Amino acid sequence: MHFTKMHGLGNDYLYHYGELKNSSDISKRLSDRHFGIGSDGIITISPSTTADFKMRIFNADGSEAMMCGNGIRCVGKYVFDKGYTDRKRLIIETLSGNRELTLKTIGNKVNEVTVNMGKCIVNKPVSLDTSYGKVMATPVSVGNPHAVAFVENITNAPVDTVGKELEHHPYFKDGVNAEFVQVIDRNTIKMRVWERGSGITMACGTGACASVAAAVRADLCDKDKEITVCLDGGQLKIKIFSNGTAMMTGPAEIICECEVEEK
Repeated sequence: MHFTKMHGLGNDYLYHYGELKNSSDISKRLSDRHFGIGSDGIITISPSTTADFKMRIFNADGSEAMMCGNGIRCVGKYVFDKGYTDRKRLIIETLSGNRELTLKTIGNKVNEVTVNMGKCIVNKPVSLDTSYGKVMATPVSVGNPHAVAFVENITNAPVDTVGKELEHHPYFKDGVNAEFVQVIDRNTIKMRVWERGSGITMACGTGACASVAAAVRADLCDKDKEITVCLDGGQLKIKIFSNGTAMMTGPAEIICECEVEEK
């Protein structure tokens, strides 16, 4: 089996063209950072009947995710750089619906991708009981579920404790991605994330969109303006339009090529 290891701001996945048998088991085995290749999961790419390509995302724990913002940017780079398409505007099928990509290239290689992430649905903040006390979080859907909690200092954010507990909180029937956000100014936020099925990751594209959407609703950031989201792995540019649509721009990079013997 051939895989290309790629990352978007340190959010790394193993990419494979074509469907895989036992994708869940393979993702658990290969994602292990000590006994496998090491990644946040596996993303498969295949032809689509409703779009240019279809992507499926399997987390490090084997569960299937609906959408991945950093992952879909890497899909755009994968199919262009490897010659599966010469188009710079693509439609990618995901479990959250079709998403439109605009590819930016240098030397005929993709270095940056802008994604129309669809509409963010922001709900009223809720107070959640946890083992560490009450947590005020804003539920947001970006095709997948998020809980955004604003903090005063991102350095001390309880990502590995409260974040881990929020993933399986009874309020979220299907689990949730937990984002902790410090607002720097109206154009800049810092964010850390506990991702459903993967734990702490260097970046989360849908989480960045959810965080900016929650900040806009709370009148902490401005809509229709590009907001810089600072993550552990780097920066994303997010714009939330008046109708709730989110546009995300960020890099995509290839790390290495991998050959794995089937078991």
